[in-house]
Amino acid sequence: MTDDGTTDFAVVVFREESSWEAELLPVALTEDLDGFIHALRQIPGMGGTIGLAAVGDDFFAAVRVLGEDVMVFLSDVTASLDWPLARQVLEYLEIDIPDEDDDLDQVLPVGDMSIFADLGMDEMELGAISGDLEAYPDEMLLSIGEKIGFAVSLERALDSLV
Repeated sequence: MTDDGTTDFAVVVFREESSWEAELLPVALTEDLDGFIHALRQIPGMGGTIGLAAVGDDFFAAVRVLGEDVMVFLSDVTASLDWPLARQVLEYLEIDIPDEDDDLDQVLPVGDMSIFADLGMDEMELGAISGDLEAYPDEMLLSIGEKIGFAVSLERALDSLV
């Protein structure tokens, strides 16, 4: 996907019986956290649903809905200066949006670093993936999918974008 330029996308990932499924969501959800969470609540998955959104070359957001609980992760806090979804994630997490004058020369993930811990991905792994300056957001999400087990389904959903 990154060969042709990046595309914003939103995907829902969920378990159905013994396999992972992934489906594209409307791209408008890459600008609307409340709508994104609402869409995830509409899909009945065993063990909840995972929402993944990538915006430009800049960042990804992960949202996990388990019953009434909502966990949110943002790969780079500095994205909040330019992108509505990143700004909304910080507001949801009640984290101050950084100042343009702040020294923002490094990638800083925020949110629930243990969002995927029960699925086999610890905080250190998630931090390492989101801090990889050489990787595009879709590549980072595929790395997460490989670790957890939904990479094939995610890749199939993303292939339908091109």
